[in-house]
Amino acid sequence: MRPTDIRYIVVHCSATRASQSYSPEALERDHRARGFRSAGYHFYIRRSGAIIPLRPLEQIGAHARGYNRSSYGVCYEGGLDDTGHPADTRTAEQRTALRQLLEHLHALAPQATILGHRDLSPDRNGDGRITPDEWIKLCPCFDAQREYHDISISPISHATK
Repeated sequence: MRPTDIRYIVVHCSATRASQSYSPEALERDHRARGFRSAGYHFYIRRSGAIIPLRPLEQIGAHARGYNRSSYGVCYEGGLDDTGHPADTRTAEQRTALRQLLEHLHALAPQATILGHRDLSPDRNGDGRITPDEWIKLCPCFDAQREYHDISISPISHATK
């Protein structure tokens, strides 16, 4: 993939409880068990803020069906509270690392829109907006479009999928 092919930078969560660790090795193992060649994301951000490269940016990801050829995938460790309910569990270190990584990726692909996995859900009522009742998943368990609007301003357009 070339940076000019990238239309989206998609933020994901690993759907891991805040009280549990989920190593890059476990992520890799679980993605392989689901039939992927390797972990589907380009980057993984640990609770410590460590940014782990998983797939080269030139390689198509396996993180957002229908959008993999035109997106980079970034996943943070977490996304569930201690009881297993969806929640924004990012640590301060993850927030800092995620912003820095997104700024870097957007500099490589300035035409790309930063959004959450949930924002790629189908527009079932055809009104041009993806609303919470249309989300297939809650991932990444926070509003990535709103949080990173200062990096990525252009709105998503499903008509150009």
